[in-house]
Amino acid sequence: MSLTGLFLIVFLIVHLLGNLQLLANDGGESFNSYAYFMTTNPLIKTVSWGLYAFILLHAFLGIAIWWKNKAAKGSSYAVSSDSKVTWASKNMAILGTLLLAFIFIHMGDFWFKMKFTDQLAMVTVSGMETQVKDLYAQVAYTFENPIMVGAYLVGMLVLALHLWHGFQSAFQTLGINHSKYTPIIKTVGKIYSVIIPLAYAIIPLYYFFVLNKN
Repeated sequence: MSLTGLFLIVFLIVHLLGNLQLLANDGGESFNSYAYFMTTNPLIKTVSWGLYAFILLHAFLGIAIWWKNKAAKGSSYAVSSDSKVTWASKNMAILGTLLLAFIFIHMGDFWFKMKFTDQLAMVTVSGMETQVKDLYAQVAYTFENPIMVGAYLVGMLVLALHLWHGFQSAFQTLGINHSKYTPIIKTVGKIYSVIIPLAYAIIPLYYFFVLNKN
């Protein structure tokens, strides 16, 4: 659970760096070029399937741990009465389930349409000989809808809460629990759990309130 969680934490940064190209003022050329590379490069495609497996494995292990804790009520491992336990730590199963639902919505709206449909128009990108699917236009269209923008903001709030507990917990589960380093890990984890979801949230907010209003 910890290893898959840490892998996904790293992935969130890489994915964010790519998605921030949506903010480039170039009509979507940078993002469409990035999306084409990510969906056609053999190495990236292989890593992507590993990523999907890690997401499902992380979710499965989370449910298994939740079920084990539920069955072990009253044991020292079950979290319930400790006043220092946060709401997020006591509800990681709920947060994880909501996050998984968000991932399915996100992938259905972008990844699935990009990979398995002909709904996206083909456009020309500077410096490329072949035309590529206009995923940028799909993003702009999706974030015209206030319901979808709201869903993405809720998804990022859930992600922040999930990371608030999960980041430091992953290191602790792996045995990295030291009086000198644990406070640093906790601080980094809290900063990460705020900055990363907030950076993702900027994208739908920018499209809805700025780009789509022009």
